[in-house]
Amino acid sequence: MSAWAEWFTAQRAEREEAGLQRTLRPRAADEQVIDLASNDYLGLSAHPEVRRAAADAALTWGAGSAASRLVTGTTTLHAELERELAEFTGHEAALVLSTGYHANLSAVTALAGKDALIVSDAHVHASLIDAARLSRASIEVVAHNDVAAVRSALASSGKRAIVLTESVFSVLGDAAPLAELAGACADHDALLLVDEAHGLGVRGAGGRGLVHQLGLARHPNVVVTATLSKSLGAMGGAVLGCPDLVDHLINRARPFIFDTALAPPAAAGALAALRQLRSDPALPRRVHHRGERLAARLRVPGSAGAVLSVPMPAPQVAVAAQAEALAEGVRVGCFRPPSVPDDVSRLRITTQAGPDEQRWNEAVEILARVIEEHRSQQ
Repeated sequence: MSAWAEWFTAQRAEREEAGLQRTLRPRAADEQVIDLASNDYLGLSAHPEVRRAAADAALTWGAGSAASRLVTGTTTLHAELERELAEFTGHEAALVLSTGYHANLSAVTALAGKDALIVSDAHVHASLIDAARLSRASIEVVAHNDVAAVRSALASSGKRAIVLTESVFSVLGDAAPLAELAGACADHDALLLVDEAHGLGVRGAGGRGLVHQLGLARHPNVVVTATLSKSLGAMGGAVLGCPDLVDHLINRARPFIFDTALAPPAAAGALAALRQLRSDPALPRRVHHRGERLAARLRVPGSAGAVLSVPMPAPQVAVAAQAEALAEGVRVGCFRPPSVPDDVSRLRITTQAGPDEQRWNEAVEILARVIEEHRSQQ
């Protein structure tokens, strides 16, 4: 056995001992499981109009975009999506990328640099953490949602600064104090970058996001990133802000410049989903109503978005509860270290507008029973 093979074996043994081994589990298109692990909050991924738009785009443009956006990868679909996404969220301009991960990498690396300071909330997504590291900026991680710590970091830096946060956090489901953070950034001429991945489609009037809800969409110190793979049910990402920001990213953001453009079927699907959301503003309200009922049934705090976090006593218990729920027909997420910021293993359940009322109620009862059984192991 080679040294590398021995290393892989030892690494796997360590993960298995700690209950942290992960595997890929392919799902079938016709499975009957109620999927509350996905981020398809509004059920738009399977909406007939969204499916048809993606299929038509594939027939018209092909399966892929065939080039980066600065070569020939930009289509009229990309331009339409950017225009309507910016208008919907209240921003002047948008730039669409192949993933939400790329959106964060592009925004942070193009706006920061070795002469800048990044002040990062301790709970931000891995894409923002990686982006901060790649930017070569000085990095100060502050306690979760601690505005005073952000102000202190900005006051003592003397550098061009960017503050990183999420509107709704992906693990705990809590909201950031965006108005206070924007005020701190304005006072110190810093930039606040808000990842709306879990706010778009769920928060604000008609799902326009928490930034829009708080009147910060055109704040001169606020930049927004988002993903098209959650509430909009497709894939891709976007950076939203002023035209000068978009122009800068087009010319300086390497993850945008050197990446193949978002595939036309995904762009068309996201655009169709956005139009469905705009025509049915009740969808976000359904998510919140179901979330409130589910949180009360499971005896956990409610969510600012669509994510319910259910702490479990150990990684092995969380995995066992997830497996039992799946065996009974409900898929939920399972977050374990190092994917969680506080080292607490938990089930992650997404409340969704898609399932009909009967199937939703079935899922709630199954989860309540399974979780209560496994909580008793504490």
